[in-house]
Amino acid sequence: METRPVIYDPNNKPREIYSGVPSFLGLPVAKDKEDLKNYDFAILGVPWEGGCTYGGYSSCVIAPKTIRTVSARYTGYLPDYDIDTFDILTGCDYGDTVVQNGNYELTFNSIREKYMEIIEGGQIPIVFGGDHSIAYPLIQTLAKKHKKRVGVIHFDAHLDNYPAFGDDLYSRCSPFNQLYQDENMDPTKIVHIGIRGARNHPQERKEARKYGASVITAKEIKENGYMASVKKALSIAQKDTDVVYITVCSDVLDGAFNPQGPIDPCGLTSFELAMMVNECAYAGACSFDFVEIYPETSGAQVSAHTGTCLALYFMNGVARNRLEKNQKLSNCSTY
Repeated sequence: METRPVIYDPNNKPREIYSGVPSFLGLPVAKDKEDLKNYDFAILGVPWEGGCTYGGYSSCVIAPKTIRTVSARYTGYLPDYDIDTFDILTGCDYGDTVVQNGNYELTFNSIREKYMEIIEGGQIPIVFGGDHSIAYPLIQTLAKKHKKRVGVIHFDAHLDNYPAFGDDLYSRCSPFNQLYQDENMDPTKIVHIGIRGARNHPQERKEARKYGASVITAKEIKENGYMASVKKALSIAQKDTDVVYITVCSDVLDGAFNPQGPIDPCGLTSFELAMMVNECAYAGACSFDFVEIYPETSGAQVSAHTGTCLALYFMNGVARNRLEKNQKLSNCSTY
């Protein structure tokens, strides 16, 4: 089944994932597991915010809707690589997971269930949060399927591995500490990249050392170059693993590139991050999430546009990977 972003056809009527909410890129909407079988990748929204760790409500719960809305202007073609993703892959929007404010158990189980439907169907999941606490149930679900064989590249300004925020074990401060301790995860295959700034706690660096997770700081990226840094991350996450998961907190970006997210100076440019995400996908990463934007802080929605573009760069890397594999198979068949 051919799928194309709506912008390719100016006469096409926008598809809706829910009443008043367009599907991502205007792609077809998959209603159930049977529908998923027609596609190579699936968009999943998680409109969730757990415990508020600073101030109050951040509006990240409306980020999936906002990203879908701004996505209508984009195609799958990237002149950087001269490849249109939708010449190679088909995609759909699988809607949102069920969430209930304040209820981690119900929400996380809903995330696990719907994410498992995607990976068991063989689709590549593209997930939009929500806050970063969702990384725990998502990656945990992948690890349950590939026991001790999951690598993780975590783009963020912060390690998000604090043992607990007060009595809250599952807040956006702690998903990677939960993953360190998960029976199906090997924490030495987790790479935290882009880490910087004075909103980190020294205990977090101690936790990373304790469990053997790797840390690549923003300073190291700037000094050694973004491509050398992401290849270092991949060499760790891919060693003795079957799959690699990419998780991106918006604040890995410098605050100048992320006006609707947590503002952290001295970070990556949107170009650096897009190139690194694309390289991860090209190298074989199989799942992607983007979290922590706060749409109500500005009407321009720069951060939502950036999240859309990062997903497109990830998908394009997957497409390039598959295209080259198919070409190699085709060449082999001629001998």
